[in-house]
Amino acid sequence: MTDLPGKPTSASRTTLSHIMTTHDTNLLGTVHGGVIMKLVDDAAGAVAGRHSGGPAVTASMDEMAFLMPVRVGDLVHVKAQVNWTGRSSMEVGVRVLAERWNESTPAQQVGSAYLVFAAVDADGKPRTVPPVIPETERDERRYQEAQIRRTHRLARRRAIMDLREKRSAEGLDD
Repeated sequence: MTDLPGKPTSASRTTLSHIMTTHDTNLLGTVHGGVIMKLVDDAAGAVAGRHSGGPAVTASMDEMAFLMPVRVGDLVHVKAQVNWTGRSSMEVGVRVLAERWNESTPAQQVGSAYLVFAAVDADGKPRTVPPVIPETERDERRYQEAQIRRTHRLARRRAIMDLREKRSAEGLDD
């Protein structure tokens, strides 16, 4: 697939931590989901850039799950790693954890996401990325699950395009 040497998952894995303040809240008084999504995108972008050795842009967010609310005063940890690589794309898996800033209790998982990044050159054109090398059984499982998600993304895109072509042929353009 590529002549670039592979990189282990640990080479680009990162954690971004941020304390939530009143500036981060929604109308319900909890942290706005969009604030968490930005932190997820920031951490995933750093991982994608590290792995690819240069600029990488968000191509899609495959899934974002909010498992429980995040509150003002929570210390949020966003942990990200490359799960899978293609020729110029990478899936980055992200776990979001939160703990009270002033308590010695374990952090709880409050969210998770899968994002696809494309490595780009200075002209914004796709560039080749090194393959990811899973290091643990967990990394191998994540790699295999990422391949399943990729297969589903491509099948969904193909089915939508087929439907649009069919509707267009029937004169049902929207």
